[in-house]
Amino acid sequence: MQRRTWIKQISLGLLALTSATKLWALEKLQRTDTEWKQQLTQGQYYILRDEGTEARWSSDLNNEHRDGQYICAGCELPMFVSETKYESGSGWPSFYDHIEGHIETKRDFKMIWPRTEYHCARCGGHQGHVFDDGPEPTGQRWCNNGLALKFVPRA
Repeated sequence: MQRRTWIKQISLGLLALTSATKLWALEKLQRTDTEWKQQLTQGQYYILRDEGTEARWSSDLNNEHRDGQYICAGCELPMFVSETKYESGSGWPSFYDHIEGHIETKRDFKMIWPRTEYHCARCGGHQGHVFDDGPEPTGQRWCNNGLALKFVPRA
């Protein structure tokens, strides 16, 4: 009986440690407006901090087909993997899935109809919008501004 209690306590401790590590890894990044302006280009600032949108077909990432990761241009948190990228025809880099826990969503009423906007979970940088018109297996289209991402090829 004591052995079971000990194993249970160890398991709960490891679970707590794993949860704490995940929370630490995504600790919110706080920067001043001046710091963001120094770090980002004007275009990146407009999208990531002012929730802007770049022109369709303007991103070099539309033509990126190598294996790798797409990371937040603000804090370099991985957002998507290349296996989930697809050609949506929308003019923006699109993915049918994201890296769990690295994105936060909110309702956006800037257009006439409500949309789901998403941001980087660490720095809060605006990435794009998610729609329910994507391919299987998720049926989602994570439509991202190219300037909000950096591509890191797999070694």
